[in-house]
Amino acid sequence: MPKNPLPNLLPILRRELLGYFQTPVAYVFITIFLLLSGAMTFYMGNFYEREQADLGAFFTFHPWLYLFLVPAISMRLWAEERKTGSIELLMTLPVTVTEAVLGKFLAAWIFTGIALLLTFPIWLSVNYLGDPDNGVIVAAYLGSFLMAGGFMAIGACISATTRNQVIAFILSVVVCFLYLLSGFPLVLDFFQLWLPQLVVDTIASLSFLTHFTSINKGVIDLRDLAYFLILISVWLYANVIVVRARKAV
Repeated sequence: MPKNPLPNLLPILRRELLGYFQTPVAYVFITIFLLLSGAMTFYMGNFYEREQADLGAFFTFHPWLYLFLVPAISMRLWAEERKTGSIELLMTLPVTVTEAVLGKFLAAWIFTGIALLLTFPIWLSVNYLGDPDNGVIVAAYLGSFLMAGGFMAIGACISATTRNQVIAFILSVVVCFLYLLSGFPLVLDFFQLWLPQLVVDTIASLSFLTHFTSINKGVIDLRDLAYFLILISVWLYANVIVVRARKAV
């Protein structure tokens, strides 16, 4: 039988995931996420005024919800370990840096996914009130989950660069906001005034909004899936490099 290349990944993932539910952090995060999701869908999103049985308003606000809520989770992944000194203990265990990075990231991503799944009453409500295209909704949920992973990978990497959680949070919000901003119509219109269209298209292709909006329409393009997976992989690789560099100091 082939040897498992990451034998300690599952124990780390399990430990980190259970750790969320042993503190009030998980319940506060989930409560805030569900309340804001509902409020933005039915009130700020003018759900009843639109008289359309869909979750367009629900998913439209997800990038902006993740912009603040995901960094609030990711900021503690490594910054807290460095502040308390437990990262030295973790690095003395028979665990590779890659296992530690992947385990922490996957636990945080799954936790965010659980919060996302708990919004299913909104989906049920829309089906009760009308006849939505559930295929489009499933695609949008997938896109939202992948986008959350992108936010989380960025936040995890930045968390590894500092022991201050507040700094990690602010930097993560700024970097994630730049990823969102690069696909904003006003920004693209500005760049079109003095940059070639190819460069403008490249800037747009780096944006969460560009790829999430495409999936949100029910079109699951391999290019959009590849974008999120590559983005996550690149930031996780950077995370491994940062942790190894800190370990060597």
